[in-house]
Amino acid sequence: MREIFFATTFREPALSASCAAGLTNNLNDGMAWGLFPLLFARQGLSLEAIGVLVALYSLVWALGQLITGAYSDRVGRKWLIVGGLAVQAASLGVIATGQSFAVWAFGAIGLGARTAMAYPTLLAAVSDVARPEWRASAVGVYRFWRDAGFVVGAILSGMLADLLDWLRQCGSLPRSRPLALAWSPFGCMKPGLW
Repeated sequence: MREIFFATTFREPALSASCAAGLTNNLNDGMAWGLFPLLFARQGLSLEAIGVLVALYSLVWALGQLITGAYSDRVGRKWLIVGGLAVQAASLGVIATGQSFAVWAFGAIGLGARTAMAYPTLLAAVSDVARPEWRASAVGVYRFWRDAGFVVGAILSGMLADLLDWLRQCGSLPRSRPLALAWSPFGCMKPGLW
């Protein structure tokens, strides 16, 4: 098992790339769905409206992967994975800079489409490359790294939320969201705070 773990994680380029993409994919999801509900609530959205945004993401993902799974068998895996990660980056930016429910809904739909593009396709890519004798173990290693992304994302989102709260409390965090995202944590090092 150790040999398969290292081969899947480091040695076989297609498998290690799939592991890294799966971890990144779920790290972003863990952070997004850890922080976005806080963002939406801070912007005055009701609990019901926040639930609709989460449901839009899940609905598009569930229905979309019924199409993308079979589609990747015909057109190949690479462009659905790369395209899905690009859609994820754009959708995260739309949500982070948006100011209205409609914009956030558009971003949530984009995140759902991204998940539908990449999630089943990454798993299929691992199955394509791994030899039948150790395919199940390789899929298990991939799933370990993919699911570790949720843990890392959740921990990072908690740390980021605490940091942003601390910066806001000490008065050095700008009110503008784009400026706040680029703001250095050293902005809070004012005389008297230490």
